[in-house]
Amino acid sequence: MAQRETVVLTNMCMIYDHEGNVLVQDRLDPNWPGVTFPGGHVEPGESFTGAVIREVREETGLTIEAPQLCGLKQFWEDDGTRYIVFLYKTDRFSGELRSSQEGKVFWIKRDGLPNYQLAVSFAEMLRVFEDDGVGELYSHWEDGAYLRELL
Repeated sequence: MAQRETVVLTNMCMIYDHEGNVLVQDRLDPNWPGVTFPGGHVEPGESFTGAVIREVREETGLTIEAPQLCGLKQFWEDDGTRYIVFLYKTDRFSGELRSSQEGKVFWIKRDGLPNYQLAVSFAEMLRVFEDDGVGELYSHWEDGAYLRELL
């Protein structure tokens, strides 16, 4: 029997170079502030890959190529909506970097990330981006505790 649920589909992309740098966004959204990677919502009828290319262009000015799906993050909102974030990475990009209303974007050394205020759960998400043995960050309530599991 088929079951339906309300789902929000989003994406995020780690853009990196081969000198140890990653592109980050210092988000202005008070509901999820801090440093993270750029991304956003998948529009109805849009492919997941097309959505991440569009969102990165809108938020950074860069056009990415060949984003590789490396995993996902999922959690539930208070109203029971499942929120899924498709996590991509790429080292192929062109264009001129510019910030947007979403937040300031800038390059930093990957090993410098702990020096910034990171968005909630971003540290755990990094494992999904970087460890081929981890494919999902699963956040959920269990026995009154909010758990984040790397699977």
